Order: sequence, then structure tokens, then C-alpha cells
Amino acid sequence: MNRSLLITLKTLVWIACLCPVARLAYGVFLNPAILGADPIGSVELATGYTTLMLLTIGLGITPVRRLSPRLAWMVKFRRLLGLFAFFYATIHLLAWVVLYTHLDIHAMLDDVAKRRFITMGMAAWLLLLPLALTSTNWAIRKLGGKQWNRIHKLVYIAAICGVIHYWWQVKPGVTLPLPFTVAVAILLSVRPLQSWLLRRKARAALAQPARRTATGA
Repeated sequence: MNRSLLITLKTLVWIACLCPVARLAYGVFLNPAILGADPIGSVELATGYTTLMLLTIGLGITPVRRLSPRLAWMVKFRRLLGLFAFFYATIHLLAWVVLYTHLDIHAMLDDVAKRRFITMGMAAWLLLLPLALTSTNWAIRKLGGKQWNRIHKLVYIAAICGVIHYWWQVKPGVTLPLPFTVAVAILLSVRPLQSWLLRRKARAALAQPARRTATGA
């Protein structure tokens, strides 16, 4: 992919990722009516939904790009999507801290102890934190590729925690988290299968010259 096209695509991704927060800011400061009767709940729902959406799309990049070498350019967007996911997760967390608990540490601890969905949401954010902190080129060089990859596998657990957080928050019978559940389950299941197929293909490629030598070809 040429540089100009890559820059254009990254610009479009930036715009798309900023749209949800721009809409919320417009609602908070200029037109509260668009946030509905429960503006705080709308902020929480929008930021949480966007976080899960970005995490799911980010998880999908590796399985999709493995389908063809021509899709290798997609990896350049994974870090950007991950950082935006952390950005929205942080707004989601701050909305609870500031708007629901009013910065009262006792209220926060009480909520964490009594409401399991808050505990799970906090766990998801804490798992995303080291990923955001190590998403610089300097961190990659400092940690080394293998260590960096091990740390960033925490995104799998964070996505699962995010889905559970969503299920535990909605009322019984509400199936809004189902699409995320199915998508995350598929994306996490297909990764080991693809890795196995790639290893098998690599072994077959290495074995082919040996067979040719043995047959005198």
C-alpha cells in the first residue's frame, strides 16, 4: 500500500473513532436533548459500546490479515484502534467515578463490592492499561518483540471481561451483548486454528526440499 493511501485511510479511521465522543460532547455542551432522559446513562452506554466495538474490530485484524499476504497492511491500524478503545474505556470509567460516585472513594469501594458488573468492568480497564502504556515504539524496543507480544495478549482477557461486564449490567432477557459475545468467541477461537494451519503449512514447505533431495529430483 502506498503512503498516501495509508495516510488517507488512517485519517478516515481517526474521524470514525472520534465521531462517538464528538456526538457526546455536542450533546453535553450544546444539545442535551439528544442524550435522552438519562444523559449519564447515555454517556456510559455509548462509551462502553464503543469500547467493545473497537476491541472487537481490533481482535479481527490478525485473523483477517492472515487470509492473504495482501492484507498485511491492516496491522498498521491495530495499535490505533487499541488506543481508541482504551480512550473510550477511560471515559466510561471516569463517567462512573465522577458522575455516579461524585469522586467519593467510599461509594466507589461500595459499588465495586456490591455490583459485580462494576468489578468486571474495572478488571477490563486494568487489563487494558498496560497495553496502552506499552503501545509506543520505545516500549516495543525496550521490552523486545516476544515480551511485548506476551503483554498484549492481555487484550483477549480484557475483551472477555468487557463482554461479561456488559451481560451483567443489562437486565435479564436483554440480548444486546449477544453480537459482541458471538464475535469475540469466533475471533478468539479462530486464532489457534489459523496458527496451527500456518505451522502445518510451514512444516510442509520445509519438508518439500528434503523429499526432492531424497528422490534425486
